Amino acid sequence: MLKYNRLSAAWLIAAALAVPSIASQTWHLSSQKGWESISDNPEGQFLLAISKIKQQIDSGSSQHALQALKTLKNDYPQFAGPALDLYIEAERLYIKGNLSKAAKQYSRCLSEYPDSPLQAAASERLYAIGTAYASGQKRVFIKILRFSAHEEGEKILRDLADRGGNSPLAYRSLLTVAENQERRRQYLDAYQTWAEIADRWPTGTTGQQALLRMAQSLHAAYRSPHYDATVLRGAGSYFEDYKNRYEASAKELQISETLELITEQQAYKIFFVGLYYEKVEKIEPAKMYYQTAMIQWPKTRAAEMAQSHLDAMERGDSLLPPKSVRRNLTDFGGHFLDKWFGLSYILNLPTGEEPSPEPAQLKMSDL
Repeated sequence: MLKYNRLSAAWLIAAALAVPSIASQTWHLSSQKGWESISDNPEGQFLLAISKIKQQIDSGSSQHALQALKTLKNDYPQFAGPALDLYIEAERLYIKGNLSKAAKQYSRCLSEYPDSPLQAAASERLYAIGTAYASGQKRVFIKILRFSAHEEGEKILRDLADRGGNSPLAYRSLLTVAENQERRRQYLDAYQTWAEIADRWPTGTTGQQALLRMAQSLHAAYRSPHYDATVLRGAGSYFEDYKNRYEASAKELQISETLELITEQQAYKIFFVGLYYEKVEKIEPAKMYYQTAMIQWPKTRAAEMAQSHLDAMERGDSLLPPKSVRRNLTDFGGHFLDKWFGLSYILNLPTGEEPSPEPAQLKMSDL
């Protein structure tokens, strides 16, 4: 037999209030009486009153909401208690705009009274606060100072996700975290969040979206050939997986073209390292990187450029632009001082921005 669930009733009421004309026709499954109208159930009536107050607050009717909060315990004495006290106080703080303190009260309501019928309403309020903070709303201090609250918002949403398991609210919370991390260009953090979503909801449209966004976040995390290109390999692997599993969608999204771009970026990264070594006149390392680009990615533009530089080096020539007089004087002075005093070793002076070479092996755990 199906068991009556308080949270289910709360979500039903919230959905019904979105269309007021059908609120009186909302039903739930009771373990004693079967299907019955929520309005006939004392707890349903209480939750309906809570939802109406929430609706008044959200629509800007704060005074009506405050008046309703004052009479709530008298109207429903069977539900009066510390959980309701916490919730009422949280709602008052929410109306005043003190979101940080309100969030603490809602959280206490969830933690200290897990069987309270107010769980769903408190959770939705926390989601609204977490989303506001994560999206950029400032946290007010002493009514004047305003501070960034991205981390606080993310913490609220992650706590909701931990409490919710695989519930719709848990998914919405993690989704909001991931999208806001992308918006702030925290792509590696976004990748980790999408990976968590994929782990909890691996199938269906949710799993498909998570796999795609994991690939896109890793690809967006690649900054330039001056930096490590490990993320390119990871992104390529996920895009290949997506292409194999969702052929129609991959064709529409032009995943094949994205994979070609990633291949070019990987090849150019290796070519760029070789170019650096050629510029600083370290010929053997330069040749090694040029040859690597040609062997691993033979059909790329970077491989063609590497071949051209190798051919020039074999002729005793160079495709690099000639150094300016100023650059020659700078290099000469640096070599002279280093030869006589070893200043670059003593003072650890920079000799140029060396790009990070490719690691010998890639492990997905390094992402």
